[in-house]
Amino acid sequence: MDVNAAVAAAAAIAGVLTGVIAMLAFRWSERDQKRPTRTSLHTDAVLPPGVDTVLSVLRSSAVVLDEGDAVVKASSAAYALGLVRGGKLSVEPMLQMARDTRRDGEIRQVELDLPRRGTGRGEALAVSARVAPLGSRLVLLLVEDLTEARRIEAVRRDFVANVSHELKTPVGALSLLSEAVMDASDDPEAVQRFAGRMQIEATRLTNLVQELIDLSRVQNDDPLEDAEPVRVDELVAEAVDRCRHQAGAKQITMAAGGTADLHVRGNRGQLAAALGNLVENAVNYSPARTRVGIAARRISAPGGDLIELAVTDQGIGISDRDKERIFERFYRVDPARSRATGGTGLGLAIVKHVVASHGGEVTVWSAENQGSTFTLRLPEAGAARDRAQQHPDLDDEAGGAPDSSPYEPLPAPEVLP
Repeated sequence: MDVNAAVAAAAAIAGVLTGVIAMLAFRWSERDQKRPTRTSLHTDAVLPPGVDTVLSVLRSSAVVLDEGDAVVKASSAAYALGLVRGGKLSVEPMLQMARDTRRDGEIRQVELDLPRRGTGRGEALAVSARVAPLGSRLVLLLVEDLTEARRIEAVRRDFVANVSHELKTPVGALSLLSEAVMDASDDPEAVQRFAGRMQIEATRLTNLVQELIDLSRVQNDDPLEDAEPVRVDELVAEAVDRCRHQAGAKQITMAAGGTADLHVRGNRGQLAAALGNLVENAVNYSPARTRVGIAARRISAPGGDLIELAVTDQGIGISDRDKERIFERFYRVDPARSRATGGTGLGLAIVKHVVASHGGEVTVWSAENQGSTFTLRLPEAGAARDRAQQHPDLDDEAGGAPDSSPYEPLPAPEVLP
């Protein structure tokens, strides 16, 4: 073999080896690109089959951690709650639970109170966290937000306690008065006096039970299912007639005015009860020989015209502190005066729910010793249902409405003959 032939053969062999090495390097590079990386926050390839689909439909916040505590998968709800930050689980107790579960394979669950981030509010975020192993290397963390459930439970607990207390008072009084009647059976005047007190307590108990029924009804029923056009003039006349006796006994002048022939759409009974409660409160909390006014008008609003009903009195007024709570159930500005007037503390709660369920709002202006103005704003007939459907869900124990009113308080009380 000559030298040239040997060189040519060697070059051919070298070319073949170079091609083989290049092909192997290319295949190796392709395999590396397809291999899951450990730095990705959302690497579906390392999850067991079907897990990603299950996590996407869970209502709970879900986080999957690998053996290095890195976040492999996290739901949007987990980011919203602030559980995941910078690719890491940011809640140390949950992270420790995940490590313990990874070590022994046991399922763990705990309830925690987490601070709200970036809200400036003091209340904590109540959550329930459950950690379970997912395969041989991964750990699954499911977090349920319990804040709203706890709030509703607190409202329910307070409501039951308040109802029990309010029912216990007249029932206890009736029991004592009945014993007094029996002991004074030989004294007709004492029997008559105690019987009169029993009648007052029985009336108070009846009113309380009726208002509890009314509150339950307005919270559970949709007033617009069987809605009808309701004349505002008739609502005002009915409210005035309802309080005519109490107003006459205190020589309080009832004045109604404003725009005539206005209509709202809704449940007539509920609307009459709401306006009647406001007028009754105005009469009960006003001194003798003063005035109570009811005015109606139409105002323009971006979502359609509104009918505005304002009830103004010259009563004792409401402090700024009390205005935050007057729409709560059983809350009374002056408990002693409420007992004297037979108030149950449910009237304004009923007003709030009736107005909100009709797509409107109730606001209050008040100053101590100057009187108060409660204003109902309801959609005019024709736009009520559209507006009600856009209204947000009720906050069962929300505070008072904004301190604003377009109406001035009535002038100083005039002594009437």
